[in-house]
Amino acid sequence: MRTKALKAGFLLIALLVTLVVLGGCGARTAGQDTATPQKAVVTDLAGRQVEVPVPANKVVAIGPGALRLVCYVNGADKVVGVENLEKQQPTGRPYILAHPELKDLPTIGQGGPDSTPDAEKLVSVKPDVIFVAYLVDRSRADELQAKTNIPVVVLSYGRLATFDEDVYKSLELIGKITGNEERAREVVDYLQKCQQDLHERTKDIPEDKKPRVYVGALGMKGVHGIESTQAKYPPFVAVNARNVVDETGKTGSVMIDKEKLLEWDPDIIFIDEGGLNLVREDYKKNPQFYRSLKAVKTGRIYGQIPYNYYTTNIGTAIADAYYAGKVIFPEQFKDIDPAQKADEIYRFLLGKPLYEQMAKDYGGFKKLDLGGQ
Repeated sequence: MRTKALKAGFLLIALLVTLVVLGGCGARTAGQDTATPQKAVVTDLAGRQVEVPVPANKVVAIGPGALRLVCYVNGADKVVGVENLEKQQPTGRPYILAHPELKDLPTIGQGGPDSTPDAEKLVSVKPDVIFVAYLVDRSRADELQAKTNIPVVVLSYGRLATFDEDVYKSLELIGKITGNEERAREVVDYLQKCQQDLHERTKDIPEDKKPRVYVGALGMKGVHGIESTQAKYPPFVAVNARNVVDETGKTGSVMIDKEKLLEWDPDIIFIDEGGLNLVREDYKKNPQFYRSLKAVKTGRIYGQIPYNYYTTNIGTAIADAYYAGKVIFPEQFKDIDPAQKADEIYRFLLGKPLYEQMAKDYGGFKKLDLGGQ
């Protein structure tokens, strides 16, 4: 009798343990169910109401700059396919340098600023959401969504690209959809703090105390020489610099006559290193033109890392702004080491210090001798 009682006791204990274990498994399953994507309606940057799964576990990003923003919000691990353009030479695109594994993913279209989304290839990788920038307007986004039966969410870099409310909204939208809302808020906060820091350092400098500056050889759907410049150039705007091109009253990319540069005769010239070879070649053909410039005579020619590659590489643009500040207003930026600051920016946005690689590809932040190599 005692033996039977003991056996019964053991059986009861075993049964209770089993129920507890099963109950625990049931609790975890319920927890997983709550993490299962739920449907939510979001408003994209084209003003469209789009129903999306939240959190989306598989995404693609097409068009200039879309994949970059996904990477900033720590969404690279959710990407299931990339455009062919992203697999090509990664030089100038830090987000690909930081995430080389993206190049091994299936191809979802050719890519490029004038490309057409490939609905068939997009469907083949079965994403939960398609993020797109620049390639489509409202009606074409609706058309792509109808063709693929996949939610299409339009992003935007806005008018300014570097510090722009549309960029912030796009980052927050990606964060909400991918479940990385906290990270998105951190990125927006960081960008805004950089903008404030750059402005605060220089806001009280009188205009007549500022050197007159110019940037040349800026990329604009290709590589250009010293005539390619920009009015309201974002790194200059960020540090309240006195850009001679702003005198034109224009905004954005401008191609000037070289004689105009002689007329302006700026104190400091920055050269975008993407077009530096063209400037050097032109110098060999027209040395007298360059030697007539005050900035060349005084050795105030500086190289900067290009940031326009598949639209604005925001981290590089901010690094360029700090470098411009250091050159133009050394006293206000005496605590800044441009290379270290660039690595801080890359590390925050992409998780890796990338200045050395960018400098290797282009030359980095340095004073230039146009007649040298």
